[in-house]
Order: sequence, then C-alpha cells, then structure tokens
Amino acid sequence: MMLHRFTELCAGIEPLDGEAEEQARNHLDQLTKPPGSLGKLEAIAAQLAGMTGEAKPEFGKKAVIVMAGDHGVCEEGVSAFPAAVTPQMVMNFVAGGAAVNVLARQAGAEVVCVDIGVNGDLEHPQLVSRKVRKGTANMAKGPAMSREEALQAILVGADIVEQYVNDGYRMFATGEMGIGNTTASAAILSVLSGMAPDRTVGRGTGIDDAKMAHKREVVSKAIAVNRPNAADALDVLAKVGGLEIAGLVGVILGAAKHRCPVVIDGFISSAAALVAARLAPLSAGYMIGSHLSQEQGHEALLDELGLTPLLQLDMRLGEGTGAVLAFTLIDAAVKIMREMATFASAGVSSGGESQ
Repeated sequence: MMLHRFTELCAGIEPLDGEAEEQARNHLDQLTKPPGSLGKLEAIAAQLAGMTGEAKPEFGKKAVIVMAGDHGVCEEGVSAFPAAVTPQMVMNFVAGGAAVNVLARQAGAEVVCVDIGVNGDLEHPQLVSRKVRKGTANMAKGPAMSREEALQAILVGADIVEQYVNDGYRMFATGEMGIGNTTASAAILSVLSGMAPDRTVGRGTGIDDAKMAHKREVVSKAIAVNRPNAADALDVLAKVGGLEIAGLVGVILGAAKHRCPVVIDGFISSAAALVAARLAPLSAGYMIGSHLSQEQGHEALLDELGLTPLLQLDMRLGEGTGAVLAFTLIDAAVKIMREMATFASAGVSSGGESQ
C-alpha cells in the first residue's frame, strides 16, 4: 500500500508549463526596464509561471515545514551538541522562540513543526505529531532505518503538504531539526555524488579539527557497513539518512505534485532535495535554492541539483532560516509581474523604438 502511494506521488509530478514560462518572459520584456535587468528575480518569475501554469501567478499563504528527528549516529560523538537538544529545540519552535519563527513572522509565513522521529515523547497543541520511530539507528553499525520506514516518512511529508494545500497554502519551504543530521546528509551526498567524505563532511554545529576527522571516519564506516546502492536513492536514504530528511523528501515531492514552489534551505534540506530529484527528476523544476550555506559540501549539493542560490549570508543554522529569508525575494518577483507597468501602459519609449 505504501509503495503504491509513493509510486503515485512520483508519477503525479508534471513537467513545468513551457507556454506559461514563455508568456511570463514576454511580459517581463515589456516592463519598464532593460530586458533581463532584474536578473534572478526575472528567472524566478518565469519559473513560478512554469510551476503553476499561470503567467502571473498569485500565492496565498506560505509555510515552512520543519521536520524534526533524532539520529542514532550521535552515539559516535559527531556533534558539538548532545542529542537532547533536538526535543528541546522542537519545544522552542512550537513556542515561537527560534530563529526560523522570527524570520517566518517577518516573511508572513507559518512555521509547521513536525515530530517525525524525535527520541522522546513530546506534546504541544502546535506540534504535529507524526512519529515514524524514536530516532534512527546508528548508521555506523547498520541501516539507519528500514526501507518501509523511509517510505512512511516520505508519505508523512507529502500528506502534510496536501493538508496545507487544501487549506490554501501555495508556497512551501523546507526546514529541519536533528542533532547529527549533517553527518547523515554528508553520507547521502557522498553516495549519490561519488565524492569522498573529506569533501562532503563539514563542521556542522561547530566541531574542531579532531572531531571533524572523526566525523569523516564515521561517514566512511557507515557507507562501508551499509553499502547503499547509489542507483537506488530510497536505499541510500534508508541506510544512511534520517527521518527528518525523509520527511523533507516527501514535502518536496508533495509540493511538486501540487505544482507549488518549494524553497530549499541549507545543507540538510539540499540532501533531501537531491534524494527527491533522484526519485522523481521532474520535482527539481519546482525547487528554488535559497542560500549558499557555510557547511562544506553545500555548494556541491546545489551543483548536483542545478540550483543557483539567491543569497550568500554565511549562514549554517538550518531550521529553514535561509529558505524563509528567500520568501521575501520570491514575493518581490511575484509583485514585479503583477504590479510593474509596461512600456505601453506607462507611455515610456522602449529601447527597441526608433528615435
């Protein structure tokens, strides 16, 4: 049953609408500016048209889906923070006190925090509880989770997007919380790209050189122990991934199925995006890269995805913070399309007219 739903999810993703993209580009060229002079804002506007099938789309409510899960690999001492921080930060999210909450309020977006795999029992009226299991197993000793658990987590993400689409949300961002998840993301990148861990493993929460060398060894060991199949992204996700990463894969696929833009945050979110793109290549068309993280390996991840980040702010917090900041720029692209005058309507001579 889960496999059938997953297959339908991937099969339901359609290509971007080329005709709507062309209409958007034609309209942009008629606006009171030199052609292409708004740079990436114009590229976003055209992409949004292709996603929605409308030359001048309007987006209602926006949400950042923050998936939370714990990682058994924390037993290996790969993080500067203890695993107990994951549930503590989840409660900070639902209380509205984290950086992503502050930035989401500025962007007029909703923060949706999902307990998909926290190693603890959490209750709060604002918490979406969809736990698949209490944290992953230690991937340095065996698979992080089963293939069925990875599928279940993907479907959780897709279901949540569908629920919010039904409530009028039309733009999504990816966010996450899970101590140890840069280790899992580095492993995913290494397997799917063929890069060695010394290129994919970064400092995460701020580890020193000795701990970083150890972290690389842990990633190498996890790959050697599990032997994930690089040609099977679901196998990679299950063996060396995380529950929150799998949930974000579902968020991305769900957004693409509903022809909604999904703004990709940093390193962990981009690892989820790479898995999603390998599972359903058409989903990549619905992704917008928000920022270039300081985390080593993020630029390589974005290159694998073919995404150009909108911002470079030396951030490495996660939570969806960079993606929520990018909402404002995407809103700007939408307003340019809908509100800016054309040469004809403003009575301004265009550059192509004879003097």
